[in-house]
Amino acid sequence: MDTVDFAKALADETRQKIMALCCCKSLSVNEIVEALAGVTQPTVSHHLKILREAGLVIVVRRGKEIYYTLNQAKLAQACCHVAGTFAPNVEVQITKKE
Repeated sequence: MDTVDFAKALADETRQKIMALCCCKSLSVNEIVEALAGVTQPTVSHHLKILREAGLVIVVRRGKEIYYTLNQAKLAQACCHVAGTFAPNVEVQITKKE
């Protein structure tokens, strides 16, 4: 993933909220809209399109509904790429939250 595209995808607060919502579960657009008070369905769809193009959400169609889940592997890979690009001499230790 291109570093600039990745940064652009993360740069918006609404997209960050969508990513947090979709972190460990699949949600439809309507479920995301309900969780994001004050954000319209077209706006959510626009942000999901950007996240989809960046590869940061996994899209699954079930009947007429489309569900979105955060692509955690892609997110981790892109973060490592950014770190490798801008801080190549720093050794990073990843620790899990308990």
